[in-house]
Amino acid sequence: MYGLVNKAIEGLVVENYGEEAWERIKKEAEVDVDLFVSNESYDDSLTYNLVGAACKILDAPAETVLESFGKYWITRVATESYGHMMDAGGSNLTEFMQNLPNFHTRVSMIFPNLRPPRFEVTDIEQKSIHLHYHSHRPGLQSFVVGLMKGLGERFGDDVTVSLIETRSSDPIHEIFKVSW
Repeated sequence: MYGLVNKAIEGLVVENYGEEAWERIKKEAEVDVDLFVSNESYDDSLTYNLVGAACKILDAPAETVLESFGKYWITRVATESYGHMMDAGGSNLTEFMQNLPNFHTRVSMIFPNLRPPRFEVTDIEQKSIHLHYHSHRPGLQSFVVGLMKGLGERFGDDVTVSLIETRSSDPIHEIFKVSW
């Protein structure tokens, strides 16, 4: 994953728990990087180790940490880093999610080695969608829940997310029902 992701984890921890907690997390994860470079690629294991260490140091389940991170990613990182692209993505949650592939294509110009997840929207109703999440990275369901809740805030919707199909039938595909 790119350094921007690891910097965002650091930002979430420092803002909510302080610099000392971040240093303890880095030590627990055996990460000796002082400063993550946003557009530098880091091994995924480093990010997973940081999340695991955050769970231990903050005494919080992975689901809670990842959901908080997903929400933080939308409300802070994406808004600050890609605000103009976020604004161009759509005027409501459904439009934004339908346009997300275009957003990832534009971000890939900035981060050429980016391996983003792929999202598809089906079963569109007035107050819900089915979100198909395709990713080679396992264990990030709660991150997706946080992303959707952050987008709900962005568009003024109170979002609920439920996992309706796990990776059991397809190792890279999950389906969520997103309602508001």
